[in-house]
Order: sequence, then structure tokens, then C-alpha cells
Amino acid sequence: MTQTSERTPAPSPAGGGRGAKRPGVGSRVSTYNRQVVAELRKVIWPTRNELVTYAVVTLVFVTAMVALVSLYDFLFTKGVLSIFG
Repeated sequence: MTQTSERTPAPSPAGGGRGAKRPGVGSRVSTYNRQVVAELRKVIWPTRNELVTYAVVTLVFVTAMVALVSLYDFLFTKGVLSIFG
């Protein structure tokens, strides 16, 4: 059995790991933009009627929550003032 003192060089990472060459900034930006456009094409955009419905539901819900929090604030303020005030 003979042992050689030579070592074979480690293979470079294939998945872009440590030591792998990264593409340039322009190439990465271009790839990112292409991927964003590809993902936006997959989106199912709402119709105008759906959009109006979603907007109205959202505004009604937010208004109701603001009213509820305002009511609690008013009640807690009156309670604290009656106890400490």
C-alpha cells in the first residue's frame, strides 16, 4: 500500500455556497426583475367589483375597530378618573 501525500483539490460548491463565484450585480438585478415579473403574472387580480367589495369591507371593519377602541378608551378614562380623580 502506497500513500501519496498529494491531495485532490476540493470541488467547488455547486449551489453557490462558500467559495463559489457570484454573478455580477447587473446580472443579479436582471434575474431578480425577471423573477418578479414571472411571479406577478401568476397573480389572479381581482375584478373591479371584487376590489370595491374588498375595499368597503375593509373600511367598515377598520371603522368598527376604531369605534370599539375609542369606546374602551372612553370607559377606561372615566373609570380611572372616578377612582383616582
